[in-house]
Amino acid sequence: MPEELRQALTPAENGVYISLHIQPGAKREGVTGLFGTALKIALNAPPVDGKANAALLRFLAGKLKLPKNNIELCSGASSRDKRVFAAGITIDQAEERLK
Repeated sequence: MPEELRQALTPAENGVYISLHIQPGAKREGVTGLFGTALKIALNAPPVDGKANAALLRFLAGKLKLPKNNIELCSGASSRDKRVFAAGITIDQAEERLK
C-alpha cells in the first residue's frame, strides 16, 4: 500500500488533504487499505449523531501525531466519502504515519 497511499494525499501550503472512505460500526478500528483513490478507515463508532465523525478526527489525530484541533473535516459529514485537512504536517510525514 505505501506507493498507492500517496494517491489519497494532496499537499497544501500548511498541511495535507486526505481523501477517505469510512467504514463505521466496524469491529476493529484502523487503516484497512485503499478504496479507489481514498484511504479506507474502519471505525468502531456508529454513524449516528456525528459519533463516527468525532471518532474519525480522534483516530486521525492519534495516527498522525497531531493535536485534534489540527484535523478538520472539509467535506462529507454525512457520507462515507470524506475529505479531511491535517494542518502542520507534510505529505511525507502523513504518508509515513498512515502506513
